[in-house]
Order: sequence, then C-alpha cells, then structure tokens
Amino acid sequence: MASRAVTQLYDDVLRPSGLRVTQFSILAMIARMGGASLRQLEDTLAIDQTTLTRSLNLLERYGVTERVPHPDGRIKAMRLTAKGRRALEVARPLWAQAQAKVLRELRTKGWADLQRRLAHVLDVAVKKRGRRRSRVQPRGAPRRVSLAAS
Repeated sequence: MASRAVTQLYDDVLRPSGLRVTQFSILAMIARMGGASLRQLEDTLAIDQTTLTRSLNLLERYGVTERVPHPDGRIKAMRLTAKGRRALEVARPLWAQAQAKVLRELRTKGWADLQRRLAHVLDVAVKKRGRRRSRVQPRGAPRRVSLAAS
C-alpha cells in the first residue's frame, strides 16, 4: 500500500511532463549510464524483464528512446533520443518537487533510515529471486507516457 501511495504521489507531480515515475526512472538511468542494455536496466532498477520490455517498447513508440547496435548482436541496448532528453529535462524539476514533499515529511534522519531499510528489503528480495543487483543507484523513479506535446 505504501509503495502504491508513494508511486501515486510521484505520478501526480510528474503528470505535466507526460511521464509516470517508472518511465522517469528508466529514462534517468539510461541518461545516467549514457545508454544501457536491457540486462543492465533490469539489474540496476530491479525490474523484471517483461515489465521493462513493455515500458521500453512504449517509450520507443513515443520516440524518447531508441535501440542502438551492441557489439554482441544478441544484446538489446537503448539510448535516449533528443525528445527523450527534453522529456527528462522537463520531468526532473517535477520529480524534485515530489522528492522535496517526501523529504519535508520524513526529515533527514527519517529519510536516511528509510533508505537503509528499503535497501535491505531490496537486497533480500533480489537474493530470493536469485538475481544480482547492480551497484549503480537510480536517482529517480517512472510508467505511462503521453508526450504528444513534446
């Protein structure tokens, strides 16, 4: 319930950008990594392949990401398009607003404690799934895109 409520808070604040928080997270991570394979995104964002593929297909359809060649032809890699970089520029300050709301309520000590506990929960969940988790930490998080105005 808490996860859904927090996701809704971020989605509400991000609405003017046309991005949902899961989409924002994917775009932010691709930008941070300068391009990424699906496996890197799965591991870094702890997203299952089906959900990630569905989100990336939607982001690609809206022209904010594109597939790029990878030396290993079996690997699917993505990067942001110019439209994707613009969408991220619009969304980042909105995400910061949502983050500020959360931080105001939790305060510094509460936020640090929550991050520590959630990192532990994530590690436990990832171990149970038998997956490794990348050390790159996402700065933000995204789902639905309606970037017609971009």
